[in-house]
Amino acid sequence: MARVGLISCVSKKRSTASRAEDLYDSALFSKSRRFVKQRCDRWLILSAKYGLIEPEQVIEPYEDTLNTKSPPERLKWANRVWPARQSHVAPGDEITILAGERYREHLVPRLAAIGCTVHVPLKGLGIGKQLQWLSENLSHP
Repeated sequence: MARVGLISCVSKKRSTASRAEDLYDSALFSKSRRFVKQRCDRWLILSAKYGLIEPEQVIEPYEDTLNTKSPPERLKWANRVWPARQSHVAPGDEITILAGERYREHLVPRLAAIGCTVHVPLKGLGIGKQLQWLSENLSHP
């Protein structure tokens, strides 16, 4: 069993191609990244444009979000992401998702169906409360 973190992309990005873990530029992404790096064996990013990406993958900046997509478009995105998870997530893994409802809505049931334990600690919290929760739950050196 592995502990895998999934965090969503954010709208604020650097202006040039960068490693995915460095491209996204917000307090929420930064704290989410620190949290999964501390608590998980590996982590991945849920990108509206690129799908499921590894932190080291170099990608171009983009303007896209699932928050403005229709339900069928979000399902299409999830159907594209789902096969990509096979090399990163196995049945029985413990998954922590730090992403909004539209990024996780079609993934959580599928992960549970293959026997993963899924945690969504920020569920139902506004941005301010998410930042507060992450700050309170980060290990400080």
